[in-house]
Amino acid sequence: MPLDQDSGEKEMSFLEHLEELRWHVIRALAAVIVFTIAAFIMAPWVFENIIFAPARVDFPTFKFLCGFGDFVGYEGLCVKEIPFKIQSRNMTGQFTMHLMSSFILGLVVAFPYVVWEFWRFIKPGLQVNERRYSRGAVGSVSILFFFGVAFGYYVIAPWMVYFLANYSISDMIVNEFDITSYVSTVVMLVLGSGLLFQLPVVIYFLTKIGIVTPEFLRKYRKHSIIIILVVAAVVTPPDPLSQMLITIPLYLLFEVSILISASVARRKAREEAEELLREQKISPS
Repeated sequence: MPLDQDSGEKEMSFLEHLEELRWHVIRALAAVIVFTIAAFIMAPWVFENIIFAPARVDFPTFKFLCGFGDFVGYEGLCVKEIPFKIQSRNMTGQFTMHLMSSFILGLVVAFPYVVWEFWRFIKPGLQVNERRYSRGAVGSVSILFFFGVAFGYYVIAPWMVYFLANYSISDMIVNEFDITSYVSTVVMLVLGSGLLFQLPVVIYFLTKIGIVTPEFLRKYRKHSIIIILVVAAVVTPPDPLSQMLITIPLYLLFEVSILISASVARRKAREEAEELLREQKISPS
């Protein structure tokens, strides 16, 4: 424990730290398991209204774009068909996907509590000023995660499903996807997007420990734009508006990360200057 820990907190041995961590992990897993069981029991509703929803033309994203296309007089935005079927070619395919999707959904719902449990374990080891600057960390991480999950579910997943369902190298090939492939793709896209939106948090801590600087991020801004454009081109149909729906949020996320990095760098520089001034005052003349 740091020297400037709260007076009410006693120093713990290594084994006591492990025991404390074990109980935090157990409580976090218990929350995930509770929501996993609930999702498992509600499987028919979950698959019909959540898992398979991005593969239907009445999905909110497609309905919104179709209405917007009618408004601007561009019918190309209206998705009229998503031509593919879902099959289960493995004996355990449906059961395995039932378990996996239930666990991922349980993890998503329980995510704020999981982060809070790990934060309770980490917080006592922080210095006083680090605790002050880390206020709202659990809320920030959770909000960014849910924004990322929503972005992945309502933007990336439906366009990826639409693109892959319509992709064909020959008329002789019929798209009949295995349920394992479909569920894994949708779940990983959504969960990956939620983790991707943690970029500002990651940049905050990397800047805090000196690995990343705002100058570094600004220097490679052009490279990041190219990478974002490539990602948008891959996961969306060859339509400029659809690509912009992916590109703009990702680029804004990168710019926010630069601002956060710059703020942390300024704060570090100010603290170092104040520390140097204090040392000069107390040093013998």
